[in-house]
Amino acid sequence: MLLLHCSMSYFLLLLPFSSWTQKLPTRDEELFQMQIQDKTFFHDSSVIPDGAEISSYLFRETPKRFFFVVEEDNTPLAVTVTPCDAPLEWKLSLQELPEESSGESSGEPEPLEQQKQQIINEEGTELFSYRGNDVEYFVSSSSPSGLYQLELLSTEKDTHFKVYATTTPESDQPYPELPYDPRVDVTSLGRTTVTLAWKPSPTASLLKQPVQYCVVINKEHNFKSLCAVEAKQNVDDAFMMAPKPGLDFSPFDFAYFGFSSNSNSGKERSFLKSSSKFGRHIYSKPKVDLEKICIGNKNIFTVSELKPDTQYYFDIFAVNVNTNMNTQYYFDIFAVNVNTNMSTAYVGTFARTKEEAKQKTIDLKDGKVTDVFIKRKGSKFLRFAPVSSHQKVTFFVHSCLDAVQIQARRDGKLLLSQNVEGVRQFQLRDKPKAKYLIRLKGNKKGASMLKILATTRPNKQSFPSLPEDTRIKAFDKLRTCSSVTVAWLGTQERNKFCIYRKEVDDNYNEEQKKREQNQCLGPEMRKKSEKVLCKYFHSQNIQKAVTTETIKGLQPGKSYLLDVYVIGHGGHSVKYQSKLVKTRKFC
Repeated sequence: MLLLHCSMSYFLLLLPFSSWTQKLPTRDEELFQMQIQDKTFFHDSSVIPDGAEISSYLFRETPKRFFFVVEEDNTPLAVTVTPCDAPLEWKLSLQELPEESSGESSGEPEPLEQQKQQIINEEGTELFSYRGNDVEYFVSSSSPSGLYQLELLSTEKDTHFKVYATTTPESDQPYPELPYDPRVDVTSLGRTTVTLAWKPSPTASLLKQPVQYCVVINKEHNFKSLCAVEAKQNVDDAFMMAPKPGLDFSPFDFAYFGFSSNSNSGKERSFLKSSSKFGRHIYSKPKVDLEKICIGNKNIFTVSELKPDTQYYFDIFAVNVNTNMNTQYYFDIFAVNVNTNMSTAYVGTFARTKEEAKQKTIDLKDGKVTDVFIKRKGSKFLRFAPVSSHQKVTFFVHSCLDAVQIQARRDGKLLLSQNVEGVRQFQLRDKPKAKYLIRLKGNKKGASMLKILATTRPNKQSFPSLPEDTRIKAFDKLRTCSSVTVAWLGTQERNKFCIYRKEVDDNYNEEQKKREQNQCLGPEMRKKSEKVLCKYFHSQNIQKAVTTETIKGLQPGKSYLLDVYVIGHGGHSVKYQSKLVKTRKFC
């Protein structure tokens, strides 16, 4: 029978060695399950069952001691200590149990103070010591009876840790066994994906016990235990400052401090807000770039949505899911978790995702229009390096479909970042020997097409000027069985306008209309039979820059798609928004 305890004086007060006045936890599974649900059972006795893993907390530079009793000689013994988020110093020592009586009395036990003093005065025999952040073990196939003391110390910071001790290590085996090759292999590597594979745990493949695997991904380092992962994730919570030893605080609100929650580690957890009189503060919430995914019993997994050309660390943990329980017990003024969902770490690995395919930068020539196609959510880079310096550099951008984003940099400095629809003109102040880098980014709806022109002579425009409103208006009252009358806006610049018509079915819808909205397709792509007329017009008074046209020779009750093209001096054309009209069926 194994007994753990966290205060020597309290241990002596509770457990006089002449007789066991407290009822100890049983190894009977059914009764044990019932006992651990009763917190008062452990609150009164301050004991933890043989064969259970506990979670606890250490204040920096404040040692904590656990005690357990081995009653019989030649008893197997195994102790496992798991540091979570800081290295630990710990040692295990053995002290002989005090005699039950002095030998001269009538069998009455010695006074309690004499027993207590006898134990305190004995330093004990050190059996094992360790310093570091690895999961470390002490195992003995034949241990003498006595009082065993486990002392732990954290010199770096306040930290969590786990301890497992048992006198039946051969039959318990709570930690999943690792295969003979415990390495994690990277079997496939892409720009945003990494595929991992590992050999199954013999606990699952041979012993047929339920084991699930948890994959941990982060950018900093590999983890040696799932406890360390959970401690890192807890940083992402609003974590309150640890109260300093000796300050006045209540056992109730301290009970929830610093211990793992019953909820999933990926969920937000809330902590009780402390009273200001205890001097505790709420820290701001730092971002932790770490993800844990439990995937069942599969031993191959593809991690997706990674960033290109980025190094990631991958860890696999085999978790014993024979029971799924995490119960909290209260000892004096602090809490201890008893865990039965225990894990073993594979040998982690790391990998750097592949780089993005380097895009070719398109060189723009002064005064020439360049056609650009951008995939959905894609981007293109263009470079413009004027041969000689000028006062200004002008960029004309014509977005053929939906809006695109344009960014312009001069010698690395960002000068412009805007969304562009239709035709836009941007003028930038030039500098001697300056080089311009243009980044065009498509949208999420679909592919983008555009035309771009860079020039140091903006007076010789290839792009026509456009009004703010490029819609075509149809007059319903002027509609007849053979004609429709429409109007559109112009500008103060004299331009050529050509109007085209195309008969469409009555079920012609907005989706079909949208597919034909490529403003960069010029009138040269249209059939000659669809052309209605071309004309020039402008107005110095922008308020009067409007023209009307009656389109004749149409069939009664038919639908037509009308397009107006404006053609600039350099021959580049821009299409207004198409208009769907229908003649009257009866006149």
